[in-house]
Amino acid sequence: MAGLRGALIGCGFFAVNQMQGWREIEGASIVAICDRDAERLRIVGDQFGIARRYSDAAAMFANETLDFVDIATTAPSHRALVEMAAAQRVPAICQKPFAPTLADAKAMVKACADADVPLMVHENFRWQSPIQAVRAVLDSGEIGTPFFGRISFRSAYDVFSGQPYLATGKRFIIEDLGIHILDIGRFLLGDASTITTRTTRVNPAIAGEDVATMLMDHASGATSVVDCSYATKLAVEPFPETLIEIDGSDGTIRLAQGYKLTVTGKSGTAVSDVSPPLLSWASRPWHNIQESVVAIQQHWVDCLATGKEPATSGADNLKTFALVEAAYAGAASHEPVHLDALLK
Repeated sequence: MAGLRGALIGCGFFAVNQMQGWREIEGASIVAICDRDAERLRIVGDQFGIARRYSDAAAMFANETLDFVDIATTAPSHRALVEMAAAQRVPAICQKPFAPTLADAKAMVKACADADVPLMVHENFRWQSPIQAVRAVLDSGEIGTPFFGRISFRSAYDVFSGQPYLATGKRFIIEDLGIHILDIGRFLLGDASTITTRTTRVNPAIAGEDVATMLMDHASGATSVVDCSYATKLAVEPFPETLIEIDGSDGTIRLAQGYKLTVTGKSGTAVSDVSPPLLSWASRPWHNIQESVVAIQQHWVDCLATGKEPATSGADNLKTFALVEAAYAGAASHEPVHLDALLK
């Protein structure tokens, strides 16, 4: 397969990880970058040796022959950029959160479907190797049929120093972090039918919620608790690890701090180290997320090559996005929220 020609739109905080990831990918490379901030454009362009630089996305689409575009901007710009890509028949990866509203997200999925253009959301947490290891145990049947799960991300890590805008929005932890943890819940236990949510704000210096606890009923019959916190001070800081407990009819899975995976099932008990690899350009503790960036971007290239729908396609991510919207609605009403109505 000839190498696919890609472009990156948005040269901010996280986009550098995506650019590093593209260097690792076989079969694709970034040939152009775009950002309205001239300094960020210069920094990323110089760092990665990208000569073709644009301050306007429309100009980039007009002047470049592209096989895909990687949209790494903030959510308010996503719909216009995805629809622009669809109009140009250019497959698109879109950073999360997918869109400001569920209506926008649905419109983006429709635009790409109507144009027969692949669309994938950069929902990378499920691609972390420890999460994939848990999925592999479930697929093996070792613990039987799951009936309970807990997916937990609790930390006191200062995420605001690198992304100060996170402190200013009325929505914080569910929209920024919980979206990933909810997606892991879907990935491991299947789609949810109902979600019940409680939130609070512990840090007085931020505008949004920094703690959220969500109870999900899954269509499979399983129940899960998804809990997120940036206000939890622990003896050993676990950031950015997601900890997992799953109980099944024939055993249990425990993914504990330090990437320790304990499986008790039909074959007895096995303990293994599922630490993610430390890539040459990665840095602890971010290496877990950085490795997943490579995995999801390779998945995208493989899907483009084979015509397969990405695991985190726009259509699939609507279900995760709907969980986020339902969580906020339930936090406000203190009532369970049913997903069916949101996805119609």
